[in-house]
Amino acid sequence: MPKTALITGITGQDGSYLAELLVAKGYTVWGMMRRSSSFSTARIDHLYEDPHTVDARLRLVYGDLLDASALSRILSEIEPDEVYNLGAQSHVRVSFDQPEYTVDVDALGTLRLLEVIRALPRPPRFYQASSSEMFGKVAEVPQTEKTPFYPRSPYGCAKVYGYWQTVNYREAYRLFACNGILFNHESPRRGETFVTRKITRGATRIAMGLQDKLYLGNLEARRDWGFAGDYVKAMWRMLQQDEPGDYVIATGETHSVQEFVEVVFGHLGLDPERHLEVDPRYFRPTEVELLQGDASKAQRVLRWEPTVSFSDLAIMMTEADLELARSEKLLIENGRLVPAARALAIS
Repeated sequence: MPKTALITGITGQDGSYLAELLVAKGYTVWGMMRRSSSFSTARIDHLYEDPHTVDARLRLVYGDLLDASALSRILSEIEPDEVYNLGAQSHVRVSFDQPEYTVDVDALGTLRLLEVIRALPRPPRFYQASSSEMFGKVAEVPQTEKTPFYPRSPYGCAKVYGYWQTVNYREAYRLFACNGILFNHESPRRGETFVTRKITRGATRIAMGLQDKLYLGNLEARRDWGFAGDYVKAMWRMLQQDEPGDYVIATGETHSVQEFVEVVFGHLGLDPERHLEVDPRYFRPTEVELLQGDASKAQRVLRWEPTVSFSDLAIMMTEADLELARSEKLLIENGRLVPAARALAIS
């Protein structure tokens, strides 16, 4: 019998890739999204045009991780087999400006969801989107499932809380609950305020003559970057195991922001020294200098491996944003779009 899954945060990068994966596997997928005066479903709109979804295997429902009664109603009505908690305030820099909101959604939102699941007659399997930002000021390199946490942002602290609540509910109430400790994962669907997408979006607009400068923060920060489409496969595999567990999902490689810039600018034939400037506004109050994951457990137990290299990922994102920049330029030339200065104070 086909399974039913609920995805919080379905309109985000990971939610859209996970929805694609589950629909292709025959699931009925429910996506929870916050009510807004405008639709934010661009990342999943194509699924409604897919002939495989004409039987309404993808459905949306309004809900919010801040609203426990809505969560209870949604899960009671849907009765999912699996719940993937991807909903969050997921921008690290923003979490310094909105710490209380970040904690309410990312930490207490996870607790609300676990409490609702615990009370159900048939609790679904639960996936918690944990983050490499929990490691923060790293105690060892590379980081594994046993590496101590030392978060360096309100976002990282909130994710640590959600992680341990997931472990606690697994042990206290015998829920099938897993933490995916995902290292940085990117794609053409990444939000434009995240540094990788900020680079590819800015560089391609420079290449098309739509802007002249790209402003970034710490170019020396090093991250373990993979492809989001690969990482959602690991999420699904975690919930198919006989026993629940926690897994680091990473490529095992580390690259600096500067290296990402060089791949993107090199692919476009641009000179970073001419177009790139460092702006102190984009530095975090406390920086995470190095993240590098060891996914040996996931490789061994889940049979999971990343398939997209660092350079291929950067070029994939660049090519997608180049098409976007070309379309933007065409609209401007036709007088249908007013040029905008893209200088958000977010890195």
